[in-house]
Amino acid sequence: MKKNIVLTAVMASSLALFGVPAAFAKSPAKADTAAAAYDVDKASFVKVVSSSNAFEIESSKLAEQKAKDADVKEFARQMIADHTKAGEGLKKAAKLEGPQPAMAPKHAAMLETLKGASDKDFQPLYIDMQAAAHAEAVSLFATYAKGGDDKAVKAFAQKTLPTLEMHKMHVQKLVAAH
Repeated sequence: MKKNIVLTAVMASSLALFGVPAAFAKSPAKADTAAAAYDVDKASFVKVVSSSNAFEIESSKLAEQKAKDADVKEFARQMIADHTKAGEGLKKAAKLEGPQPAMAPKHAAMLETLKGASDKDFQPLYIDMQAAAHAEAVSLFATYAKGGDDKAVKAFAQKTLPTLEMHKMHVQKLVAAH
């Protein structure tokens, strides 16, 4: 129960931590479209996804080295492969060139926390962070897939969402097992 409360709080505040809530989602213009998906700003989506993706890769590289259990190490390898592929897909869809911006302060702080974690605390912390990150990512991608403002990036979100949903289910199994 405690983990569910923490995950809900993380998801609810994630965009505010990036400082983009007003720019990210706008309410539908008409009452009859109130049930429709929110309109989502491409620049904000790309910013959040780029940072989140970098966190997934870097934290999983640490987990390959520091995690104790084989299932967690395998999950980390899968995260590196899938999020590297997703990063390339985002660059192509959004027509991004050159190096991507630095990791957002939220993700940088999470990564530093992982780096400083003791051997005993690392694995449970990594699993909890991955659970929160994937709950957040599924919500973000589902929103953009329904109401995104850029056709190519929206198609990328739609294509990537099932993989993120699979990651979310996988990490939930890790939470239950550890």
